[in-house]
Amino acid sequence: MKRKRLLNHKLIAGAVITAFVVLVSAAGFFYTPYDPNMMDAASKFAGISLKHPLGCDNFGRDILSRIISGSGTTLVIAFCTVLIGSVGGMLAGAVTGYFGGAADEIIMRFNDAVLAFPSILLALVFISVIGSGKYKVILALGIVFIPSFARLVRAEFIKCRSMDYVSSAKLMGASDLRIMFVHILPNTMKVMLSSVAIGFNNAVLAEAGMSFLGIGVVPPDSSLGRMLSEAQAFIFVKPSYAIFSGAMIVLMILGFSMLSEGLEAL
Repeated sequence: MKRKRLLNHKLIAGAVITAFVVLVSAAGFFYTPYDPNMMDAASKFAGISLKHPLGCDNFGRDILSRIISGSGTTLVIAFCTVLIGSVGGMLAGAVTGYFGGAADEIIMRFNDAVLAFPSILLALVFISVIGSGKYKVILALGIVFIPSFARLVRAEFIKCRSMDYVSSAKLMGASDLRIMFVHILPNTMKVMLSSVAIGFNNAVLAEAGMSFLGIGVVPPDSSLGRMLSEAQAFIFVKPSYAIFSGAMIVLMILGFSMLSEGLEAL
């Protein structure tokens, strides 16, 4: 009981942190104190002040504006990645878990082969073929996230397909599609929600890593990973650039991680 209360506290804390991150990120689509890409030579490496609450970078760009804008880019990439991965994985897992047979063997063996490689490595292969950029990162990460969701959904469908309510639905003449998506799928939502939160966590890390290496988001678009990459050359001159952008990544990961643990305890 005590452990459950602790995890529920994690759910609340995770929801609060995630809400803060989402609000900051969403604000960037409507308002930033300055144009995130506006350069001002006179403000190069400007310190923290009322005019620039987090200072300016090596191009005189306002760091606060870039963090707000970059957070939005990172969060959108994470959202689209998880959307592609979860929908694709749900369809593949539902079909293989419900019907089984040869299709299950073929799809899941391919799925296992893909899962044998780190997702970030496969995404790098995709990017090397199709090129870098925000939308190409979304496509690459979305595709490589499908297998993990497919395995999870398949396991839930295998567990549920032999239950009484499924047998009753078949006796009543319900179609396979209705049984899959009306009767079984809603019973997998608890596990799916927790996995989606973990997926956001992994997507943020993957995007940040790829952009840091220079093969993800490309200028003039900003993202938290791209900002860390830009800041590394000036870490001793302007450490706040790396600290603040890194702190936002930490908050995103912390929020989604705590949200996932809390959801598992429900």
